[in-house]
Formats: sequence, C-alpha cells, structure tokens
Amino acid sequence: MIAMKKILILFSIIFFTLQSKAAYILVPMDETQVNHLKAYGVTYWVLQQEVEAEWLLNYRGGSFMFKYLQDFENELIIRGVGYEVISDAQAVEIKNIIASPEANMDVMKLEVAPKIAVYSPKSKQPWDDAVTLVLTYAEIPYEVVFDDEVMLGKLPEHDWLHLHHEDFTGQYGKFYATYGRQQWYIEQQREFEKSAQKHGFTKVSQLKLAVVKNIRDFCAGGGFLFAMCSASDTYDIALSAEGLDICDFMYDGDPPDREAQSKLDYSGTFAFKDFKLKLNPYEYEYSNIDNQSHERGLTEGNDFFKLFQFSAKWDPIPTMLSQNHELQIKGFMGQTTAFKKNLIKSDVVIMGETKQANEARYIHGTFGKGTWTFFGGHDPEDYRHFVGEEPTDLNLHPNSPGYRLILNNVLFPAAKKKKQKT
Repeated sequence: MIAMKKILILFSIIFFTLQSKAAYILVPMDETQVNHLKAYGVTYWVLQQEVEAEWLLNYRGGSFMFKYLQDFENELIIRGVGYEVISDAQAVEIKNIIASPEANMDVMKLEVAPKIAVYSPKSKQPWDDAVTLVLTYAEIPYEVVFDDEVMLGKLPEHDWLHLHHEDFTGQYGKFYATYGRQQWYIEQQREFEKSAQKHGFTKVSQLKLAVVKNIRDFCAGGGFLFAMCSASDTYDIALSAEGLDICDFMYDGDPPDREAQSKLDYSGTFAFKDFKLKLNPYEYEYSNIDNQSHERGLTEGNDFFKLFQFSAKWDPIPTMLSQNHELQIKGFMGQTTAFKKNLIKSDVVIMGETKQANEARYIHGTFGKGTWTFFGGHDPEDYRHFVGEEPTDLNLHPNSPGYRLILNNVLFPAAKKKKQKT
C-alpha cells in the first residue's frame, strides 16, 4: 500500500513537471497542418478570451503561438487543428531563430479580436460569398451590414469591412442582358430603388456613391477594408465618376453622359488610374481594369499567380497579408478576375501577380489611418463560379492557400497597434 502511494506521488510529480514545461502551444501553418483554415478561427477565439497570441511571420508558413491552457488545447482538438505543445525554452529558441538578422522572419503580437462586418443585402442573392463561407467555416463571428447601417454611421463600430460581388456604380452587376427578366433581379432592383428613395436619393447610383464615400471615411479613420471580385473595381469607378451619370436607361431611367469618360477624376481613387469605362449596358464589364479571359490567354490548367515575399522585419503588413504554405496559388475567375498592371497607381503594393498575363491578383494600400486590400476573383476553390451554383464546401478544402489569403486579412487588424517601420 505504501509502495503504491509512492508510485502515485511520483507520477503526480512527473505529471505536474510536464505540465509546468508545457508553457506554449504552437500552431504550425506549414504543410504539416491538417486544417489551415480552422487554425485562424482558433487563434481568433484565443483573442476573444482576452489572451494575446503571436503570429510568427514566415516561420513554418506563418505559425501561431500562444500560452498553454487546457481550454485552448481542448478547442484545438475539438476543431481538428494540428498543434504542438512546447516548453518555455523551446518558445525562446524559436524566437531566437526568428530574431536572427539573417532570417526573413518576425514576431507579430496579436492583441484584440477585430470586429468583423460584411457588406451584403439582407435578401438572398443567387451567388455565395467566399468570405462569409470561410468565416463560417473557421467559426469567426461577423455582422452583416448594408446601406442602412452604412448611411446611419454604423461602420466605425467595426474594425474590418468586407465587400464582395457588389456593384457600386448602380448598374445592378450589369446582369441586365442575361438575368434582367429573372425574378431575383427584378426584386433586387426594386429593393435597391426603395432604399435609395428612403435615404433621399433619386437614383441607386447616387446612394451607392454615398455608401462608397462613407466607406472611404471609415478607412480614413483607421478602418480595414477588404474587397473581392467586382466590389474592388466598381468601388474606384464610383469614386472617379462622382457627379456623373454612367448608367443607361434600364438602370436609372435615362441615358448616360456620353462624355463621362473625359470627365472622370482618378485623383481620389484607391488603386486604379487611367481606366476606360465600358458604357455598353449589355456588356458584362464595367471598365478595362479587369483583365478579361480573352486577354489573359490562360486556362484552368495553367492559371496560377505568384505571391511576392516581403521583408518581415521591415514590411510587416504585406508580409502578414501574404502568409502561406504555398507561394504559387491557383487562379480563379470572377466578374473581376484580375487587374491590369498598367492601370494600378504607383504607390499600390502588388502582393500577387500572374506575370505572363501582366496582371495583379492581390494588391494593398493605405488611406488615411486605415488600409485597403483588393483580391481579384470570386471563389478561390471554384475556378469559374456561375450564378445559381451551389456554394463551395470548405470541408473539402481545409488547406486552401487561396482562402488563407482572405483569413490573413481577417486577423491583420488584431496587430494594428504595431506600426509599419519606415
């Protein structure tokens, strides 16, 4: 009996000794990770528990590290995320490796879980949104906002705003030729016109311009904007066309200003310059910003874009936004697939490009105290997503490098207190 008690005491000592050494949890983000996308969700959840995390830039694919708590380990197990329990000494060793002047790595402290907003109409749309898909899959909470919330000044209640398959020019996605007689299109036009009148505008294009300017103010005040697909180029087109009519009669009841092109003002746009409008109401394009299929000369088999590598110690923001376990990313199409490089302003940071097509796929810039990021294409795991298709099942793509780029942007505001070095 005495011998048994001694054995139990010995096991207890060993157990508590091991527990005391288990000082940190490392969530590797290289090819060993079984679920990259849910790893972001766990890290976000840790921040929600008011515990800081560390983003180890360029270390094993941009790994995460936070202090060991049994609840954290349990959450990782429940969500099926790969992790390693490491000692304090091992954590120090990792940080020493990262701190080496020869290593293109850095440690970014993540402090507070950002409040996420997604700009989307309350009515159901006949297409999915890659960001809401991945936020839901990663179990990161978000709030849906639309014109009412924007016009009522609710944006500053959030840190991060996402725009997706939107048309800020007031042309209803330029879907008239293909879907103008579909019930969903008719109902959406009616809904948008009613909203414009509610806010004191005679045209939807005028309401959308007011929304765009409110989003611009959100960025100027320190907000983080992320836009995909047609939201990216129509945002800048709306800014450049302030005070002009670029919509044909089926969109707003009267013809456009045929001299609108010569009156565009590129000075206030975020990303693009010198672009030419597509005023044909039956053409499924807004301008020549988008590098269209026939111009790209690519097929699904050879459509890839390459991520640039930045200096982690000197350019932490683009480094954070580009963290990945792969540098060559599968291309994917959208109403706006890619951005012609010659139409991008010189101060914009290009983070991903398809060199053979002379196009940028992933770009970033600052505005006031905030930032914006534009990502071409509609769904990183559906090469050509059509209206009415079923949404992508991310259970089949837990390691998607394209979706990782979206989630980099979601976590990025958590590090906002650390300024970019100059």
